[in-house]
Amino acid sequence: MHADHNMEVKLSNRNVWKCLGADRAPCRCHIKTGFFLLLTLVFLVTAITYVSEFSFNAVFPDTLSKKVLNQIRSYYVATEYLSARENQTTFLATNSVKQSPTQTTNLSVNHHVAHPSNYHFILDEPDKCSQWDPFLVLMVPVAPHQLEARNAIRSTWGNESSVQGKAVLTLFLVGLTGGAEAQQKLEEESRQHRDLLQSNFVDSYFNLTIKTMVIMDWLATRCPQAAYAMKVDSDMYINLENLMTLLLSPNTPRQNYITGYLMRNRSVIRNKKSKWYVAEELYPEPKYPTYLLGMGYVFSNDLPEKIVEASKEVKAFNIEDAYVGACLKQLGIVPSSPPDPSQFKAYMGKYKRENFIRVITTILGSPQQLKDIWKDVKKPS
Repeated sequence: MHADHNMEVKLSNRNVWKCLGADRAPCRCHIKTGFFLLLTLVFLVTAITYVSEFSFNAVFPDTLSKKVLNQIRSYYVATEYLSARENQTTFLATNSVKQSPTQTTNLSVNHHVAHPSNYHFILDEPDKCSQWDPFLVLMVPVAPHQLEARNAIRSTWGNESSVQGKAVLTLFLVGLTGGAEAQQKLEEESRQHRDLLQSNFVDSYFNLTIKTMVIMDWLATRCPQAAYAMKVDSDMYINLENLMTLLLSPNTPRQNYITGYLMRNRSVIRNKKSKWYVAEELYPEPKYPTYLLGMGYVFSNDLPEKIVEASKEVKAFNIEDAYVGACLKQLGIVPSSPPDPSQFKAYMGKYKRENFIRVITTILGSPQQLKDIWKDVKKPS
């Protein structure tokens, strides 16, 4: 057996030496052919790459590859929406979900569906605050399809980047859109304005508690350097001069401070036909703790992290502003009455310019009304 093996090795070695010696011509021929094939292949790849880059860059302002990637991304997000719809946990069913093994937060084994660690951002501006260094951040929860409302804000109070020498930043938060085409439009809007945040919860009235907690989480993790923040609905008028005067007052606390339109001694609605119905198993107390009407409330920016932390211990329910009040109660923080409560108005009634000059915020009827009132208030007296 060993003799046969040695014979094979010798014959093999002899063939190699033949190739390297007198009989090198056939081997040289094979090497030359392989070299030319390799050279041709390299040339073709280089030519195709060059022509492709030239044609894409010359013909398409937004390259074909980017368009394809955007379509794939939009399709993925639309698919994620369908998945979220299927898996959506209602507040009336179980309100605990098992913690994902990938989560790094120190949550207990079970936590409720409203906790922001259950969600992730699809569109984000993680460096916005480090670039902007805002004193005040205005966070606007808005439905994905409400482009008109966003544009009205962008052309009015959302366009105010500096008030009384302090930087102001306005951002919009949306949930999932429900379609690839709608998602693509939203992403184009994001690229244009760089003021959109999107998280992967189903965007619905019922999920406003989730939306609010995601806002708090974004402020806590992406913008801790801001002094104050305001959660403000998309149908609101804001007089930023008056708001900034309030925040810059030496009497306004810099920590554990939250103010707005106070809701005191409010009964929990148990009528199942009501939009504001809350089941006893979600909130057993007959009355809510004092909370702030969700239309617009202002708070020191140390609170978001504390509220998110407190929410681990507070069972979620679908009345988002009352839920924030329950988290504040858990923290032992009592909402403050504004120095002038009339500056936070639910509705103003018939338009009078002097009233809008005095208020901080109030609810309006339409985006067009916001633009009209803003134009009138801002005109020289």
